Amino acid sequence: MSDIKHTWTKEEIVALYNQPMMDLLYQAATVHRKYHNPNVVQVSTLLSIKTGGCPEDCGYCPQAARYHTNLEGNDLMSVSQVKAQALRAKASGSSRVCMGAAWRNVKDGPEFDQVLEMVRTINKLDMEVCCTLGMITENQAHRLAEAGLYAYNHNLDTSEDYYKDIISTRAFEDRIETIQNVRKTNVTVCSGGIIGMGESIEDRAGMLVALSSLNPQPESVPINALVAVEGTPLEDQEPVSIWEMIRMVATTRIVMPETQVRLSAGRTQMTQEGQAMCFFAGANSIFAGDKLLTTPNPDVNEDMKMFELLGLQPQKPFIKKMQPTTVEAEDSQYQALGEKPKWSRPNHKIERNEKARLKD
Repeated sequence: MSDIKHTWTKEEIVALYNQPMMDLLYQAATVHRKYHNPNVVQVSTLLSIKTGGCPEDCGYCPQAARYHTNLEGNDLMSVSQVKAQALRAKASGSSRVCMGAAWRNVKDGPEFDQVLEMVRTINKLDMEVCCTLGMITENQAHRLAEAGLYAYNHNLDTSEDYYKDIISTRAFEDRIETIQNVRKTNVTVCSGGIIGMGESIEDRAGMLVALSSLNPQPESVPINALVAVEGTPLEDQEPVSIWEMIRMVATTRIVMPETQVRLSAGRTQMTQEGQAMCFFAGANSIFAGDKLLTTPNPDVNEDMKMFELLGLQPQKPFIKKMQPTTVEAEDSQYQALGEKPKWSRPNHKIERNEKARLKD
């Protein structure tokens, strides 16, 4: 019988988050050691396979077409380009490649077929493959699973209450529905969020309530610190302090004991000491490589030096779950259905998003 709790309340999580730091660290580190090897950290490489031009209005995102961020976009990468990047990532110690495409949702057709071929190619390199492609239907999730996808990332971003202050082009329920579609396959779920977008501690707790109440809980939860990019609606947000990151990581660890908590965006602003505290508090996954989609990230050699200093080992692939079997396209049971799902478009007005859109 699992002892994982799925009924956390916002009040309970706020109380955890706000307790004296030493008590919080002790509790989180105790949980961490019960469920994980504290000296092993999973290393992922994030690859933007299609950059920019996204129709969504997420207030934090430089890839939104409506904002003026001087981002250089690129069309979908080729399978051979992705394979070369995956081999480079593997050589540098990564066990997982996460491919991100700036799409609102997956559309059946040649581009999605190309992504499926990328998944097959990377899985055959004996690396875990993760994709973040926007909203997906159940059939699309099955097609990804057949290709050999290990994980699907779809972040909740923030609490359901605060979500409408960040994004107006899709609803929180769409996020949950996509995760539910992934859960109908053998693909694991990666879902977390961002702190530092002007949300309250109650909102941070609300996001953890939503994630922890999923059954099963996500296998991976990225905790991102907002990287405020010029031209986005959130360009003037003050960076979160390292103490807020440590508290968020520790609270996430206690609330979701079996989950791999990923220290994600914002690591360039953290010292090695700050990151070490996050590892102690329960973070056991990082993104490596010089970029996180479009924002800076510490150099992989710096990370490996930090691992050596702290006595950390990169996690080998397929430790938490067996390697998926790749089914070739011609043998697939699931074919493109040409679906046109009605994902929601709330389209309420968010003042700061509108201001950023109308800037010269």
